[in-house]
Amino acid sequence: MKIYGVIGWKNAGKTSLMERLVAEFTARGYTVSTIKHVHHDVDLDQPGKDSHRHRAAGANEVILAGAHRFALMVEHRAGEPPLAQVIARLAPVDLVLIEGYKRDSHPKIEVWRAEAGHDLIQAGDPTIRAVACDSALPPLDVPRLDLNDTGQIADFIAADIGLCLPRNGQKLV
Repeated sequence: MKIYGVIGWKNAGKTSLMERLVAEFTARGYTVSTIKHVHHDVDLDQPGKDSHRHRAAGANEVILAGAHRFALMVEHRAGEPPLAQVIARLAPVDLVLIEGYKRDSHPKIEVWRAEAGHDLIQAGDPTIRAVACDSALPPLDVPRLDLNDTGQIADFIAADIGLCLPRNGQKLV
C-alpha cells in the first residue's frame, strides 16, 4: 500500500481536498482508504447501548456490524497508537490518504490558505513534498500546486510515490 498525507492548519481546506482526492483516485480505478487524525476523543458509542456495555466490561475491541458497514472500536488503554500501527489495521488498498499526523515521516502535501492566518509548515519539514494553495506564495523549496486543481494534485501524488496502474486496468495518471 502507498501512503500519502494531507496536512495543514485548521480551516485550510484539508478535508475538502481529501474528499476530492478520494473521488479522483477512485474514478481513476484505484482503491483508497483514509485515516483522519483528531485531537479529541472519538466515540461512536453511547452509554447504555449494548456495545458500550461490552467496552465498559473490558473488551479490547468491539465491532458494530450491520447490513451495509461495520465499525471497529479499539480501546487504547496504553495511549494513542503510532500511525504505523493504525495503518497495519487496514485491509490492503492501492492508496491510503492520511489527513493529519503532520509530524509523522510519510510524504505529505501541505494545504495552505492565507485566510487561515497561519505560517507555512513546509519550511521546517522535509516530508512535505508540495504546497497546495489558492493564492500567491513567496518562492518555496517544493512545488506549489493549485489547491483547486484536484487532477494536478492527484497527478503529483501518484508520480511522487510511484503509484502504478490500478489492478482493474483503468487510466494511468
